[in-house]
Amino acid sequence: MNDLNPADGELAYDLDRAHVFHSWSAQGALTPFVIAGGAGSTVWDFDGTRYLDFSSQLVNTNIGHQHPAVVGAIKAQADILTTVAPAHANLARGEAAKRILARAGSSFGKVFFTNGGADANENAIRMARLTTGRDKVLSMYRSYHGNTGAAIVATGDWRRVPNEFARGHAHFFGPFAYRSEFWADSPEQESERALQHLERVIQSEGQSGIAAILIETVPGTAGVLVPPPGYLRGVRRLADKYGIVLIFDEVMCGFGRTGEWFAWQAFPDDDGPVVPDLITFAKGVNSGYVPTGGVIISESIANAFETQVFPGGLTYSGHPLAMASIVAALDAMEDDGIIDNARTIGTDHLAPGLAALAAKHPLIGEVRGLGVFWALDLVSDPETREPVSGVVIGQLKKELLSRGLLPFSADNRIHVVPPCIVTPEEVATALAIYDEAFTAVEATL
Repeated sequence: MNDLNPADGELAYDLDRAHVFHSWSAQGALTPFVIAGGAGSTVWDFDGTRYLDFSSQLVNTNIGHQHPAVVGAIKAQADILTTVAPAHANLARGEAAKRILARAGSSFGKVFFTNGGADANENAIRMARLTTGRDKVLSMYRSYHGNTGAAIVATGDWRRVPNEFARGHAHFFGPFAYRSEFWADSPEQESERALQHLERVIQSEGQSGIAAILIETVPGTAGVLVPPPGYLRGVRRLADKYGIVLIFDEVMCGFGRTGEWFAWQAFPDDDGPVVPDLITFAKGVNSGYVPTGGVIISESIANAFETQVFPGGLTYSGHPLAMASIVAALDAMEDDGIIDNARTIGTDHLAPGLAALAAKHPLIGEVRGLGVFWALDLVSDPETREPVSGVVIGQLKKELLSRGLLPFSADNRIHVVPPCIVTPEEVATALAIYDEAFTAVEATL
């Protein structure tokens, strides 16, 4: 930080506004926050002001910023081989796939590497269609699966609507007890009714033509919607009943975010974890240090392509710099106990700390989450649960930034999503900042 020059911050901002086209935005209204550097759970600007990164950027810097083992592995790989065609074998790619499969378990046999989460979902959908001979894909309304052709149409939120060019998609409502579509009185009832609704959608959409059910194990951008008891098992049974491939999208919720390697491992029942047929992953696997993603493929689906050609591929599939970063990130997460830390932080610090905030501040209608994956559902009226306006969210973001915390917001929510390496002391600091920011905003309402 000693070499920071405020003029560089001004230049970065001016260049961005002059030349960079941003996603999901009206360009003229943007005032992007300029980041000069980062380390661990902290980032800073060119003035040297430090911020706790409780956004994890896009909920992906699970191992924190600039982890030396991952940065070192990228540098070392760059000295050996910076790129290689996907048709060739490469040691870094093989080692990365081996480590991913070891965490996913014995049901899975191969990994198909992609450039990110959207094309991971594209290729998982393709695999499901090819192996079932069916076409239609079911996904939730409250979901986000990426910005490419089929992935954006599988997405359930508003971003789908101006982009509906892909064929063969239908949507259903998943469980969300706080804002139930099913008039449920308990999480168990919400699960039961949501499953009944899903089965009726399967039947109504033509059960013999449905290739896949694609769900985020824990929907992230939609609100950190932790599935109620029995829901994932029920979806698995419906998929089996109707011969449908079950895809879990773990792009955001995987690799430590929920306090487990994969989110589906956080919800075992008497029969063990609910295991999908395909798992999509991306930025969490290496904290986004180099763009990467992939599909973890069950043995049965992988075997289907032993003699059948898989009609898909990407130039940068298994790019060696990305693969080296995966190997280093997963090894460091194992060696440093980062998964256990995320689980402990959630149980011992974030859960009670956020509950105490909710008890104090009427703006917080509900707290939900696990691990380092939480959302504060903000309401203007606790009785009606009317969501707060964008103006209130904007005020909160401004108050949080002014106190040294970089937030993540979506719709009427503030998501509390620090890196998996976050310390109890950093959580305590952040909770105090949230408290001050809510107090300041509530005083103006």
